[in-house]
Amino acid sequence: MKYLLMMHHPGRGPYQIAQWQKDDLLGHIGFMKDFAKRLAAAGELVAAEGLAGPDQAKLVRADDDGRPVTDGVFPETKEFLVGYWIVDVESTERAYAIAAEASAAPGPGGRPLKLAIEVREVMSAPPKELTG
Repeated sequence: MKYLLMMHHPGRGPYQIAQWQKDDLLGHIGFMKDFAKRLAAAGELVAAEGLAGPDQAKLVRADDDGRPVTDGVFPETKEFLVGYWIVDVESTERAYAIAAEASAAPGPGGRPLKLAIEVREVMSAPPKELTG
């Protein structure tokens, strides 16, 4: 089963990672690289990416003519997505275990960040109750 694991920043202003001490930033990046390598070696990693902060984001909708209409930037959002993993695992429990490990990524001073990781199954087909 595939799951999307989304790491959320709790808010409190723009994403602060670029302002961390160099050793803290390198420790965090090293953890994330090692984490991805371990998931890939286990055959569980489908994709993973870090995302730019909300100060670079736009919401896009189609206008009446189908052209894009943008709204934003929203640098003071309450909570925002900072990265994600798509994993292919045998059980929901394994997806939760991976999410918990990602949540413990080190932050300033090497302390675990304990960021919220939202876990959602990637649907391969519509639910049976909708298709008969």
